[in-house]
Amino acid sequence: MREIYGLIKSQSPPHHFEFSDPFWVLITTVLSHRTKDEVTDASARALFERYRTAEALARADPEEVRQIIRRVGFSRVKAGRVIEVAKTVVGRFGGRVPSTLEELVTIPGVGRKTANVVLADAFGIPAIAVDTHVHRIANRIGWVSTKKPEETEEDLRRIVPEDLWLGFNPTLVEFGKHVCRPVGPKCGECKVSQYCEYYKKKVRSGSA
Repeated sequence: MREIYGLIKSQSPPHHFEFSDPFWVLITTVLSHRTKDEVTDASARALFERYRTAEALARADPEEVRQIIRRVGFSRVKAGRVIEVAKTVVGRFGGRVPSTLEELVTIPGVGRKTANVVLADAFGIPAIAVDTHVHRIANRIGWVSTKKPEETEEDLRRIVPEDLWLGFNPTLVEFGKHVCRPVGPKCGECKVSQYCEYYKKKVRSGSA
């Protein structure tokens, strides 16, 4: 596991983090579903420039928010969602994002993936966030054999050494964008092909 992860990390560019503040990490992650990173980051930055605080976003007009984030996927739904997140953070947590998984997933629209991103990227608490990249790559390599991201997270928590949890998601996200792509993965250039079940099947089928 360590050797393979090291090879993945060696071919993954540094991940860009738009924010370190827990509230804006949370909002950015909520916006990111089915949206390209550059669009997500620009929309989150525009929200930050307009509202700055959870208290201000909680009072925002949904249509104004929708206009600001109009380029993200499902912008109307997400406009309402980020306002509801802000209201919950203000009303239930005194304006401070909680730092436990159990509390984070009680916020409307926040699942385990989003909560784990906040824990790892905002609070530096070891956690494995499983998005589409992590789920795809873990199954392709053969680390797991799962259908659902929740199952992938559970299995990865057992096999990934805890000292690798911080940075695990961003590293695999960049690897998934640049090498182990959803369509047209660069198996011929990949340093982990020799360990990869997906590549071995391609070789056996003659499609590599």
